[in-house]
Amino acid sequence: MLFWRVKPLDKILETAGKKALTRQLGAFQLTMLGIGAVIGTGIFVLTAEAGQKAGPAMMIAFIIAAVVCALAALAYAELASMVPVAGSAYTYTYGVLGEALAWIVGWALVLEYAVAAGAVSVGWSGYMNGLLMHTDLFGLVEKGSLALPRALRTGPFDGGAFNVLACMIALVVTWLLLIGTSKSAKVNAVLVSIKVAALMAFIAISLPAVQSANFEPFFPTGWGSPMGGIGVLGAAASIFFAYVGFDAVSTASEETRNPNRNIPIGLIGSLLICTIFYLLVGYGAVGAAGSTPLFGADGKALSPGTPEMAAACALVSNADALVCSKEPLAHVMRMIGFGGVGNMIGLAAALALPSVVLMMVYGQTRIFFTMSRDGLLPEVLSRVHPKYHTPHVITIITGVFVALFGAMFPVGILADISNSGTLFAFIMVSIGVMILRKQQPNRHRPFRTPLVWVVCPLAVAGCLLLFFNLSLYTIGLFFIWAAIGLVVYRLYGYRHSDLARGITTAEGGEVLPPEPPFHEGPQA
Repeated sequence: MLFWRVKPLDKILETAGKKALTRQLGAFQLTMLGIGAVIGTGIFVLTAEAGQKAGPAMMIAFIIAAVVCALAALAYAELASMVPVAGSAYTYTYGVLGEALAWIVGWALVLEYAVAAGAVSVGWSGYMNGLLMHTDLFGLVEKGSLALPRALRTGPFDGGAFNVLACMIALVVTWLLLIGTSKSAKVNAVLVSIKVAALMAFIAISLPAVQSANFEPFFPTGWGSPMGGIGVLGAAASIFFAYVGFDAVSTASEETRNPNRNIPIGLIGSLLICTIFYLLVGYGAVGAAGSTPLFGADGKALSPGTPEMAAACALVSNADALVCSKEPLAHVMRMIGFGGVGNMIGLAAALALPSVVLMMVYGQTRIFFTMSRDGLLPEVLSRVHPKYHTPHVITIITGVFVALFGAMFPVGILADISNSGTLFAFIMVSIGVMILRKQQPNRHRPFRTPLVWVVCPLAVAGCLLLFFNLSLYTIGLFFIWAAIGLVVYRLYGYRHSDLARGITTAEGGEVLPPEPPFHEGPQA
């Protein structure tokens, strides 16, 4: 059936070779890219969101999200090492489940990457605005005199009008990506170092200040209910956003030297390092400052990122609540008497969070690049700049939309919408690994998912559990977005894809053997 046409994996590798990106990234750079993408908004910003949804029990939410993400990472590592080309879950789905589902996955990944980049931009603006409000530039100016007007600090759904700093950072990152991947990776490595140093300082100061009373009651909102978006599972569904940066590593496959070795190292290594940091920082934040949720008149916890939550946080009585802070880690430092350290952490976050925006925009542009190369999107989107060798057209388009997302919406709403697309993509990848094990059992697998018939079904079940613990509003938006995507596919991609036009046959015909491994060479 044409609607379910599948592009063989060998053909995917052949297509990539006809219009390829330069291979220039090694294992260390990939790990740094992964850490740069994972450690960021989740721990610097979403700590407050998780506290509002689950209170001290957000520690359990961190663990649940980490376990589900680890299971998905093992599936990603196998497919990424087998198919070392750009496109991530979209490419893998195309080669296993067919074009229609591949399109839906690629369309859903817009939520994972572009919307997520907007969320991180909002998170960065929170720390930058906090820094402007609390610094006096070493006595050179009056404290607070550098602060922007409230209308320019947040978007219209969060008590403001236009988040100017979130818009600005998205545009700056877009420019950085335009001038080349290798330059971006080098800058990212410096930013990751700053970020890790800030988190280590936070851990060292906050852990001694932990008080057991701040963990009581431990379950103020319970486990939550399906499509409620509140409780431990609701917090885990939101926090999952903080772990998905590892997926951006797989989108860099086509620009990686020796991908069969380096992609699994980058994926698993970055996830392990980030999980340790998340648990330590989360424990320190809750134990040192507390995380009591705010409740409405009906006795239910308010949902983050809503006008009701913004109104509650505007009350003087809630001014110091961790769950209301736009810069929670810096806020914790100020609450326990380390205001100077809080400002330094705010500065570190302001310097380092752009690395997360960079990786999210990077991943989005590479997915659109691959979809365009397959004919599912207009060819102009896969044009490569003659000087910088980057997909400049789609980079500019993506950057503009990310800037608008950041300027208009609060971080909580953007993060949850992003998660819906991410979880769907992870489900497709996990299913794809199992199908490929049956269809092509003898294909070379540089990295094999251990206990595949246990790991992959658990990954699917875990992703479904988190998906249906997002809010009903978020789930509805996902299905609306998916329906729009199907219309776009039927009107354009269905007729213009390479498979539809016979440029690449779905079955039979001459195919190339799998791409041989690339060996390490001199640094680019």
